[in-house]
Amino acid sequence: MEALQKRNAAIQPSLAIIQAGEDDSLLEMNTKLARRIGLKVTQVCLEKECSEDEIVKEVLKLNEDPGVHGLYLHLPPASTTSRVLTALKPEKDVEGISDLSTGCLIRGDLSTGYVPPVISAVLELLNHFSDVSLEGKTVLVLGGHGTLEVTLRCLIERNGMVAITSHWTSKNLKSEVCFSTVILNLSFPHFEGFIYGSDNDASSYSGLGYLTAAYRMKNVVHSCTRWLQERQYQPWNLSSINLQPQTPVPSDIEISRAQTPKPVDQLAKEIGLLPEELEVYGRSKAKVRLSLLDRLQNQPDGKYVLVAGITPTPLGEGKSTVTIGLVQALSAHLKLNSFACLRQPSQGPTFGVKGGAAGGGYAQVIPMEEFNLHLTGDIHAITAANNLVAAAIDARILHESTQSDKALYNRLVPSVNGVRRFSPIQISRLRRLGMDKTDPASLTPQEINAFVRLDLDPSRITWHRVVDTNDRFLRKITVGQASTEKGQSRETGFDIAVASEIMAILALADGLEDMKTRLARMVVGTSRGGQPVTAEDLGVSGALAVLMKDAIKPTLMQTLEGTPVFVHAGPFANIAHGNSSVLADKLALKLVGQDGFVVTEAGFGADIGMEKFFNIKCRASGLQPNVVVLVATVRALKMHGGGPNNLDLVAGGCRSNLRKQIQIARLFGVPVVVAVNVFKTDTQAELDLVCQIAKECGASDAVPCHHWAQGGRGCIELAHAVNAAATRSNNFQFLYNLQLPLVDKIRAIAQQVYGADDIELSPDAKAKIDYYNQQGHGSLPICMAKTHLSLSHMPEKKGAPTGFILPIRDVRASVGAGFIYPLVGTMSTMPGLPTRPCFYDIDLDPVTEEISGLF
Repeated sequence: MEALQKRNAAIQPSLAIIQAGEDDSLLEMNTKLARRIGLKVTQVCLEKECSEDEIVKEVLKLNEDPGVHGLYLHLPPASTTSRVLTALKPEKDVEGISDLSTGCLIRGDLSTGYVPPVISAVLELLNHFSDVSLEGKTVLVLGGHGTLEVTLRCLIERNGMVAITSHWTSKNLKSEVCFSTVILNLSFPHFEGFIYGSDNDASSYSGLGYLTAAYRMKNVVHSCTRWLQERQYQPWNLSSINLQPQTPVPSDIEISRAQTPKPVDQLAKEIGLLPEELEVYGRSKAKVRLSLLDRLQNQPDGKYVLVAGITPTPLGEGKSTVTIGLVQALSAHLKLNSFACLRQPSQGPTFGVKGGAAGGGYAQVIPMEEFNLHLTGDIHAITAANNLVAAAIDARILHESTQSDKALYNRLVPSVNGVRRFSPIQISRLRRLGMDKTDPASLTPQEINAFVRLDLDPSRITWHRVVDTNDRFLRKITVGQASTEKGQSRETGFDIAVASEIMAILALADGLEDMKTRLARMVVGTSRGGQPVTAEDLGVSGALAVLMKDAIKPTLMQTLEGTPVFVHAGPFANIAHGNSSVLADKLALKLVGQDGFVVTEAGFGADIGMEKFFNIKCRASGLQPNVVVLVATVRALKMHGGGPNNLDLVAGGCRSNLRKQIQIARLFGVPVVVAVNVFKTDTQAELDLVCQIAKECGASDAVPCHHWAQGGRGCIELAHAVNAAATRSNNFQFLYNLQLPLVDKIRAIAQQVYGADDIELSPDAKAKIDYYNQQGHGSLPICMAKTHLSLSHMPEKKGAPTGFILPIRDVRASVGAGFIYPLVGTMSTMPGLPTRPCFYDIDLDPVTEEISGLF
């Protein structure tokens, strides 16, 4: 709070004046007064005959200047057009001439707009007549017209006087009025006021310019004060949307379409976002700018809840629906601020086997079509950035193989208008090569050779192209077969877009500068001399940051009950860490306030998504979770118990897989609440048994959740349990120290999380670990790549397998993202389409443009 006060104290109230023509005495008086009392003054001088377009252009520019708190339009009356007034931001309208200010004043709301300074000056004089009481007096307003006259009359009457108007402006009026009347003449450049007492003696007040200027400055200071207050944390004023669940529960898309979301700018205002922090995409989604973190840097974080799961069946156990149901219960029903932070779904599963990923039933993000399709284009930005790197790799190999050092140098550092200079990214490369030079003419032939030759080994390029579609036939391809590529063909392949290292970087970066640094250090291959080649070596990292500058901002959406959701990033949970972004969590934790909740989701089971959340994401963010919600289903527990039926199998699944997953969470010192995601086929006896055994296994609580059929109301018991668990002691700790050797970190995960007896490294894996240690990457965290269908590396082994050796067939590095990922078994980074993909059911009505079949 102290830092915020210091920052606010350094802010100087500022008045901008737009004038047309030369200065006059009134303008000079306003400028002198403003500077005398410590206001900053900016004057924009336009020609006397300036056009409406020129005025509007300057108004719009000053509207967006955060250093300007008030706008004074010192223009001829003819230039103050409706278009000019409409362009003026009401919060900077210290003249009180905008439609909003006028309307608020007439309505009696003095908290939003501003009283026109000239009217404040008139009222000041009227209220300071010393010898006559104005209560019940009549004020005759002469020569008035328009909004100024209407506003003046309203404020006069609100002060206990009677106002009448007349267009008569006779100078002889004083001698013709013989009763106690105040006369205000609006026909003069400055008001002239006359008051008559019972003895018919007149007192005259004229020349209100100075007093008007003083009230103008007062409005500027008031505007600055409002501006500062708005930038402090604001309590939520969230309006929930009522749900009317139906039985039987309709399809997800029917439920989504039946609920009308709030306009996203309304939602943003309700949770304390400022208009300038929002970039609206249509009606129901918007990007949120990272400047919010600076504004609320001193605001304490809320409570941090991770939703993980037991080892799932192939279609998952409903972590997303539990996440959404929980925040609907917290915000819409318990009236506790809460935010859901989810990953953006990939087009691959959407059109492949899984379908939509917006939650389900009466616990989902809306509009679900927009959530599942394109959203705000982040995945497309990642695809473009990733493939730019791939194109740069092949182009560099081609040009190095066909050109001399001199020709390469002349093209990489061309002469433009007779001047040769290095770009900033080229200077960075020179520094890494140990060359402290900035003049292109000063490099020796040996230095030129080192500068222009990356000498990438085509057989050791690790970078793939990506596409956000399940396309199995792109897993391995040959490029460079055209005659124009001059024999530079090689084998490569495509990954799905969300498997790109750039996606992992997006999820782990804590700001634009951090993202740019991570993009620069991505290793794309190895030179023939055995040295890593990075994106910065290719000269492409600055361009990648440009492509990703909007993708780094989280997307704001809402649940079916109108509670806020951040959707951001979507890294794969097998080869990457499988969690939504650090930035979304940080923004949400500031917005919910100290007593609020941020609920985020980890991919796959707790052994994969939760372990990576703790050991990778929490290290990157510096955040510590308060509670783990572990999602289980009777369906999955029966599978882990050995079959589809009876309570013995349910108990078997609980005492094997559920117990183990609870133990994994407890390894990190975080309280665990088990959420049993209820299906309509579950019996009460099964649900009671799961909850009982979960508590026996160390869960702080275990409750059934009916959010799919009931929305937030069906998750109220879970919300109470999470709220209670968040108040308990938390001894969060990482599983391993980063300074441990890579092999020991891998072994710690295998033994303590998976239950393996030991690990077995292939010769390739051993060689890679030695290489990464040599390159200085031994202190990076581990991101295990293994099947999500078992705690072991064997998908068919259910429950909690023991007595196995975990084979590590290869070890790879995502240096930009900041982790080492060992490969356990065979991992596919490009899924394939099933025989009957989901797209068979997806269609569009060309008349209504309604989408059908999207889950």
